[in-house]
Amino acid sequence: MNWATLLEILGWTGSAILVWSLLQSRILRLRLINLVGCVLLIGYNVALEVWPMVGLNVVLAIINIVYLRKLLGTRHDEASYEILEVAPDEVYVRHFLRTHAADVAAFNAHLDAARLTLQGRIDDDGAPGVLRLFLVLRGTETVGVVALRPEPGGVGVVELDYVTERFRDFTPGEFVFRRSATLAAQGFTHIEVPEAMAAPYYERIGFTRVGDGYALDLTP
Repeated sequence: MNWATLLEILGWTGSAILVWSLLQSRILRLRLINLVGCVLLIGYNVALEVWPMVGLNVVLAIINIVYLRKLLGTRHDEASYEILEVAPDEVYVRHFLRTHAADVAAFNAHLDAARLTLQGRIDDDGAPGVLRLFLVLRGTETVGVVALRPEPGGVGVVELDYVTERFRDFTPGEFVFRRSATLAAQGFTHIEVPEAMAAPYYERIGFTRVGDGYALDLTP
């Protein structure tokens, strides 16, 4: 394989990666893949001495690096996210869960959507229960939702923990659990996560593995 062929492969590969990056819905992944494509195209155009395209891709690469630093720098920054407690029967909550129903089910296979009613959760004995539901906001965008089911002794069982696809590379739900004062105000001292939760991230934010599930002690 000669140099010209290798160079052509480099150019097509860079272009394909650039196009592929634009198909990503996760913002962190989009920036990373786009940066890789830009770097390949910089090398390709330098070899061909196509300087306008070199300049374009250098600028795009710099933009990606700036945004990546910003995204990664605020990944675990509490100031970048706001926690808003809402009632499970609020119209917006119902709309949000209905809009993302298929995705919610994929990551919360244990959840029976039919049991989420206007009053919250319906217990096994048919009596309406009360979910503590928290929206995670980044600016004006809702990026996640966490629902806890109160149990005796200050235990909160995670019924729902969902992150929108754009922020799937982050763990915004952590801010609900890390702000122990928010949960303490609801009487929670211990959080448990059922084994059915998909793609768990809990060990990374201080939870302890208990069998197939996870637990977090909120007491000081």
